[in-house]
Amino acid sequence: MDDELKEIRERKMEELRKRFDPPASAGDGPHSGILVLNEQNFNDTVNQYPRLIVDFWAPWCGPCRMLAPVIEDLSGEFAGKVQFAKCNTDENQHIAYQFGISAIPTLFFFMNGQVINQIAGVLPRPQLEQQIKVAFNIV
Repeated sequence: MDDELKEIRERKMEELRKRFDPPASAGDGPHSGILVLNEQNFNDTVNQYPRLIVDFWAPWCGPCRMLAPVIEDLSGEFAGKVQFAKCNTDENQHIAYQFGISAIPTLFFFMNGQVINQIAGVLPRPQLEQQIKVAFNIV
């Protein structure tokens, strides 16, 4: 009986991962321009992109799911100007702790490897777009 429950649980977890986890950045689809960060690539990515926005999120977070399509749209709108990335706080707890993430979604704006702004919670798209333009001095 325990083996059967374990198998059902693993199958359900895999279904949830497929449903909520963004695919890796290489490939086609809505997330194709958004990088997926983890403890192995986080620091290199922050230092590689002069303008970077990291979306700290988790699959179980309702507001994170509300923000996801807005981030996808903005990554297209600011393509070539600002790089977008996602960091799952459940899978990367050390990074979340390092940046003092206490609520998700939280967006961190990096310029040349330095944090220049952060936003906790969900903002309406026009407000978030304006915050990006101001933070990165985009006309």
